[in-house]
Amino acid sequence: MELKIKYQYTYFIKPFLIEEKKYEKYLLSLIKNKSYRLKIFEKERDLNLYSYFIKNIREYFFPTFEFDKEKIRDFENMIDSLKAKKLSKLHCNIFEYNFDKRIQGKIDEKEGIFFNIDKIEVVCLDTGVCFLIIKTNLENSENFSELLNFNYKFKDINSDFAKLREFNNIKIQTDKFNNMNELSIFIDDIIGVKNNSIGLKDVDLYNKRFFVYTYSCIDQDAWNNEEDFKNIEGDFLKYSNVLSNNNTIDLNLKELDKNIQNIEQFKYSRFGFTKQSSSLITSSIDINNYTKLLFDYENEYLYTLLISLYQRIYLKKLENSFKSKKDISIVRNKFTKFTKEIWLNEITNSLTGTAFYNKWREVFELQEIYGEIKNRYDVIYKDLNIENENILNKIVLIALIVSILLNVFNLIVINNMQR
Repeated sequence: MELKIKYQYTYFIKPFLIEEKKYEKYLLSLIKNKSYRLKIFEKERDLNLYSYFIKNIREYFFPTFEFDKEKIRDFENMIDSLKAKKLSKLHCNIFEYNFDKRIQGKIDEKEGIFFNIDKIEVVCLDTGVCFLIIKTNLENSENFSELLNFNYKFKDINSDFAKLREFNNIKIQTDKFNNMNELSIFIDDIIGVKNNSIGLKDVDLYNKRFFVYTYSCIDQDAWNNEEDFKNIEGDFLKYSNVLSNNNTIDLNLKELDKNIQNIEQFKYSRFGFTKQSSSLITSSIDINNYTKLLFDYENEYLYTLLISLYQRIYLKKLENSFKSKKDISIVRNKFTKFTKEIWLNEITNSLTGTAFYNKWREVFELQEIYGEIKNRYDVIYKDLNIENENILNKIVLIALIVSILLNVFNLIVINNMQR
């Protein structure tokens, strides 16, 4: 029987890099574009987010929480260049894309899978690591198979692989976009590919694919006190690995168990963690799943994922910089700064949030990457010290020879004078 869904949404997250020296320039381009506005967080309105993160992490990633009415008014009255300069002093800035109306689309699948784009945000950090975030949801669809196929297809819509051919016969039909290529161009324009961004080829494995962050609440008839989760394990494995509904690979349930996080207070929910996706499947038998968890997952837990994903990409960027000895002192300072500001700090006092954060650190292999960078730096530092010591020894030797020659010369001069 076809698995039915009651509620669902998917965030597609595309990491990209800009040159650090162009950070202010990139912010200015967003400020000048009237389709964007700076996202201002408010303590009263965003209280759950405010109380979830520890103070230093909140100040690092959500600095606009500190904007009072006077600061907001002063900022709005600034000319664009001063706005960009002010924001460039902050570690992180988030911009929202303004819609005249929701963007509707269709992916060709017999009659078609219709979807809405509800939200687009651009997250920029002063390290040059940025994220494009697109929130989608299916329209007038209750089949879980369509959600599987939609996530599977959309994640590659702007990838290098998709550009090689008409990938899986994807066609997008909207008032704004006539085809897949137009949406791809729209995405490239948002992330500034033509002018500011630099590739992730040597930094990460996404190759312009989207990271998939997805939520679904299925009908309680499929998962309840009598119907066990094991009955839908196969669907969840496809869901958590962003596979199509008709995928025929051998389902590795041991691998599934390793990537499933079962939080005790969430009886009818399962979380899936992979390097390419985050998935949450729930049952409508628990009202909490579609009245609270639905919102927590796209707020506190989404930003927990982003902070973890940011660390993965930035560490990869530093690791790539350590491959050469050029500007080693600059890279060392960046690594030390990252360690003090992010690495050594907890991000939340929430037990569930901490469990998720630790799981993401494990899945993204952050400890291993950090250790490799530290070891590589230690080797380079040792080599540089040896080189410097050799250079110093050569200088001392040369100085000694010069000193001896001078002494000999002085003796000759003295002897000549005594004659």
